[in-house]
Amino acid sequence: MTHHENTHAVLLIDRDARDVVTLTLHRPEVHNAFNPELITGLIDVFEDCHAHPPRALILTGAGHAFSAGADLVWMQQMIQASEADNKADAKRLAHLFRLLDEMPCPTIARVNGHAFGGGVGLIACCDLAVASEKVELGLTEVRLGLTPATIAPFVLAKMGIKHARRLMLTGERFDAQMAVRFGLITDTTPFDQLDGHIDDLLALILAGSPSAQAHTKALIRLVSQSNDAEQLDEQTAALIARLRVSDQGQEGLKAFLEKRRPSWHPDSATRASEKPKTPQ
Repeated sequence: MTHHENTHAVLLIDRDARDVVTLTLHRPEVHNAFNPELITGLIDVFEDCHAHPPRALILTGAGHAFSAGADLVWMQQMIQASEADNKADAKRLAHLFRLLDEMPCPTIARVNGHAFGGGVGLIACCDLAVASEKVELGLTEVRLGLTPATIAPFVLAKMGIKHARRLMLTGERFDAQMAVRFGLITDTTPFDQLDGHIDDLLALILAGSPSAQAHTKALIRLVSQSNDAEQLDEQTAALIARLRVSDQGQEGLKAFLEKRRPSWHPDSATRASEKPKTPQ
């Protein structure tokens, strides 16, 4: 039985029996563009997912678009606002992207339609991204006299400086196949096969330990940001030692040796009635 919850008119939230959350940006009349209400809603949901991590988070858009970035009405309002107000507004947006990037559970962008500006930022913050093969994307801010400031750390981390230089400076549109070559998109598929492809990825994700996945995401950030080799060796050794004696580490190793599914696996005969807790 699928549980539906809708706490924000601009967001649809679905937490299913597998404990997979699907979050749908729901402003189809403006191509799911960002406005203050949507930003607040996303921050609320992301903070809740940090506090109570689902097994996976899927992010998608309603209608024909994933997200067109900033809403034009909102942009007009911010033109009239002070620099201080604009900075406060931008810091909330940066916080939104940081929350998604550092989500403890695996995240998948279901790129159902076109994505521009902040929409590309959301994709860059997800671990995996599957796109309908007909979508177009763009980092078009320079054409508006702006820069992709708050999304830049995540876009550069995902596609690298070489590709970001081209796309951020030209503001050109690029297709899903180019996005795969640039590392932004994981896979493309015909639109009618999008959900089946994501289900295949979810099957792989749900076979993994929630605790191990949370620690692996933190490990990736640690390794990518560290410049102290000796300290990094100490930290990685401490992490694997801690996980080997943890509940899920012990369960995973025992299950492997006993040739059975571990308790967190959806098909496990010994699956606990209560889902494994993911440490923060």
